Amino acid sequence: MNFDFSDDQKSLRDEARKFLTDKAGAKVTRRVLNDAAISYDEGLWKAVAEMGWLGAAIPEEHGGLGLGRLELCVLAEELGRAVAPIPFSSTVYFFAEALMLAGSDAQKAAHLPKVASGETIGCFALSEGPGAPTAASVQAKFDGATLNGVKIPVTDGDVAGWAVVVAKEGSGVSLVLVDLNQAGVTRETLKTLDPTRGHAKLEFKNAKAERLGAAGQGWELSEAVLDRAAVLLAFEQVGGSQACLEMATDYAKNRYAFSRQIGSFQAIKHKLADMYVAIEVARSNAYYGAWALSTEAAELPFAAAAARAAGSDAYYLCAKENIQTHGGMGFTWEVDCHLFYRRAKLLALQAGGPAAWKEKLVRRLERRNAA
Repeated sequence: MNFDFSDDQKSLRDEARKFLTDKAGAKVTRRVLNDAAISYDEGLWKAVAEMGWLGAAIPEEHGGLGLGRLELCVLAEELGRAVAPIPFSSTVYFFAEALMLAGSDAQKAAHLPKVASGETIGCFALSEGPGAPTAASVQAKFDGATLNGVKIPVTDGDVAGWAVVVAKEGSGVSLVLVDLNQAGVTRETLKTLDPTRGHAKLEFKNAKAERLGAAGQGWELSEAVLDRAAVLLAFEQVGGSQACLEMATDYAKNRYAFSRQIGSFQAIKHKLADMYVAIEVARSNAYYGAWALSTEAAELPFAAAAARAAGSDAYYLCAKENIQTHGGMGFTWEVDCHLFYRRAKLLALQAGGPAAWKEKLVRRLERRNAA
């Protein structure tokens, strides 16, 4: 079985890297980081939309390119390398995937073309506070027409126009589609470790909403959305991890101490070797997840959980060791190491932390082995 990408997909990766090197990078990320009034780069968002990336996995009949999930994985890795300050993951991995998974033909026709064009920014509202969400912990309520409750934190909820919300409906849980620009919705922007990815507290008071998918199937659908997003987030984490390794390696080759390259010291060699091993473990799991996602294989829940856990661990290790390799200047504002550290910590919590995904993997394996 060949888990590698095709020549066309590798060509897409190369072109995406060239594009992001020109249009994104540390300067763009720092511009967002330094300006408290903005939480994403509008110019980069428009450029990405013009490239068609937002609609990479969206069918052509709904305004997308219809390429597939593998191409989306390739783009995710490059966006991770560039630490791109745009709401790509919330809109594409979560909002669009939820629509494609559970939306009616009318809902898809109404929203997916706007996602593909960049007109709509979407988000996925699940969490209601500290702790791993469960079906029993959902407190937001949907009565078939209106939504009431609070979701916190919601990634990119400060800039999104639409949200897919996990809410209680009767004795079950449903997915709900909500326009965030209506009078029944209030937002409070939250401060996080990584201001280049906005977060918000969303409060719904008799907000008009419509069900997405069948009533009472919201928890199962949300788990399916999270599995899909987990694979794509894992590729972002692999991309960021690889950028950290290259950054640390380049510095180790050019920084001299005691008339020697610091990369010649055993302690630095070990750090770089540990980073490389962690990345290869994460990449292997991400590739397995990409195969399961693109083929809709039964192994997707296991592959997604493994990819998510490995990607989170690798990115944190690489971001931390990148700072350590840079030594006393590594933690300073002027050096770009902290951009990756911020994003590593943020991505590790989006869609649930590594511990929660490791627990999911164990539970899923136990259920499968008991069947």
